[in-house]
Amino acid sequence: MERRNFLKTMGAAAAFTIVPRHVLGNGFMAPSDTVNLAAIGVGSQGGGDIQNIATPDVPIDRKNQTRSVGFGFSRYAGLTRRVERRASDNLMQMGDAGRREFHYANIYAIADVDWGYAGHILAGYPNAKKYYDWREMLEKDRNSIDAVLIATPDHNHALIASHFMKAGKAVFVEKPMAKTIHECRYLAQLAKETGVVTQMGNQGHNIEGTYQTQEWIKAGLIGDVTEVHMWSNRPAWPQGYLTRPAEEPIPEDFNYDVWLGPAPKKPFALGFTHFNWRGLWDYGTGAMGDMGAHTFDAPILALDLGMPTKIQATTSPYNSEYLPLCEQVEYYFPARGKMPAVKVTWSDGGIKPFRPNELEEDRALRECLYVGTKGMIMHGTHGASPELIPLKKNFKEPKKTLARPDNIYVDFINAIKEGRKAKNDFEISSKLTEIMLLTNIAVLSQQMNTTLEYDAEKMQITNLPEANQFFKSEYREGWSLA
Repeated sequence: MERRNFLKTMGAAAAFTIVPRHVLGNGFMAPSDTVNLAAIGVGSQGGGDIQNIATPDVPIDRKNQTRSVGFGFSRYAGLTRRVERRASDNLMQMGDAGRREFHYANIYAIADVDWGYAGHILAGYPNAKKYYDWREMLEKDRNSIDAVLIATPDHNHALIASHFMKAGKAVFVEKPMAKTIHECRYLAQLAKETGVVTQMGNQGHNIEGTYQTQEWIKAGLIGDVTEVHMWSNRPAWPQGYLTRPAEEPIPEDFNYDVWLGPAPKKPFALGFTHFNWRGLWDYGTGAMGDMGAHTFDAPILALDLGMPTKIQATTSPYNSEYLPLCEQVEYYFPARGKMPAVKVTWSDGGIKPFRPNELEEDRALRECLYVGTKGMIMHGTHGASPELIPLKKNFKEPKKTLARPDNIYVDFINAIKEGRKAKNDFEISSKLTEIMLLTNIAVLSQQMNTTLEYDAEKMQITNLPEANQFFKSEYREGWSLA
């Protein structure tokens, strides 16, 4: 750098860092107080995440999204529009994070393998450094980045997270935090060893409904809970006995090698690289990987669930490329202290639990139902808005005994500043993720026609050794956990 430019840059930087907080306006922090955040994968969910953390520098115009994504299935018409709406939908769920003027962190750098697809988000942060490869970002900006947000497809989560954790960076990774149980446990252990702040992007973990559900159940409002029924309208992407999309030329501005990361090298097609990757075994974890964290989290917290000891699945047909279109999975959790054993059922792909007779005709069955000895509770995804079944007149809500944290974005940034754990750190979220990932082990093992018996301490299926191959994935040459 020329001496003149160097002095000009340093002078501007010095002046900038001493700007008083009040000059920046409400909701903004002086740069000296700001966490420098890197974001990896911002075309869809990640774009919404960073907008929840920092208001874009300029308005984001989604019409500038130049990558046209074809799905080849008429039933998925309009999916691109739904993907584009996800960021705004997320903002509506997050309470005070839904405000459009805030700046909890500085978006310092952004990495995305497809600038044609993520261009509308990248344009909103013109001052952020831009990369195609997260490895180059880490190498060049290691000393400037405080934290990283990872919102890539599932198969890249653990690998990227581990490298940033080893570099001493705080890590926010979208759900599920890993694609395999081996990765999940590795990250949880790495969090202990490094002491970095960690958080999984399970937005409902910190909302009011999740805490109400815990308080209602622990206050004995519906007695002892022995059954939980959950369901999801996912998948909203291709799954089933399908064939991979035909090979297409790789666009010049798409870094397919980095997108693949540790996954097997197979022909490229836009038909699975954007959003639809969720339905392929190589990259995604299906309906449970997408929505399981948002629905299973509250029951785990409210019922103090550990690991299931038994699990079984039944599904529609699938193959070695795609997950099944629909599935029903049962989990058996043993008694915990005075709490009885619990059977949990998950359904997706259009399958719903049976409607309770006690549920009034003018109320729809919501995504999670708790069956107790004295009544029932249901709530939506993300633990939202619990309701009693049947409704009670003059219902007096139990006393609030649990502290309410900030939404997960604010909580993550404040945890970094305060040197504490985030509310949904890897110690907590790894247990939820492991239960979620057991689902696909059961799905892959169902042809053996047996209920799997799980020894969580040994991380083994004890009655079907063949199933243990699914706890870990082989990585493509040149890619590894840090």
